[in-house]
Amino acid sequence: MTLREWLLRSKAPAAVVLIRVMVSWVFLSEGIQKFLFPAALGVGRFEKIGIFAPTFSAPFVGVVEIVCGSLLLVGLLTRLASIPLLIDISVAIATTKIPMLAKSGFWGAMHEARTDFCMFLGLIFLVIVGSGPCSADSRLKHGDGD
Repeated sequence: MTLREWLLRSKAPAAVVLIRVMVSWVFLSEGIQKFLFPAALGVGRFEKIGIFAPTFSAPFVGVVEIVCGSLLLVGLLTRLASIPLLIDISVAIATTKIPMLAKSGFWGAMHEARTDFCMFLGLIFLVIVGSGPCSADSRLKHGDGD
């Protein structure tokens, strides 16, 4: 199987569009908010939690979230777009939620991490099953005479 075939194939049911919308909406909206509210959610937040080069990394992460979130929304290169977002959410969990365990305890950390873990699992799901039939990937694949 070629990389192109792997990227575009999906035997997932049409309902996978609901997972794509859920995951993409969170990343797309968070990416936009990094620019709308830089002190609270962008550069200022990255400085507060100790992310390296926050004046570069916060806008970079915002662009990744906007671009990849948009790709997931329309189902274009879904598997490929999920990979940078998996890295993004893994860093978010490692830098904000895991340290919270010591500060707030297990249940406090779990409460704060619920969206992050749902996004992480949703992205893994999309890497495994692909974008489904209601997607740009499906249109591309079927446009080839497959």
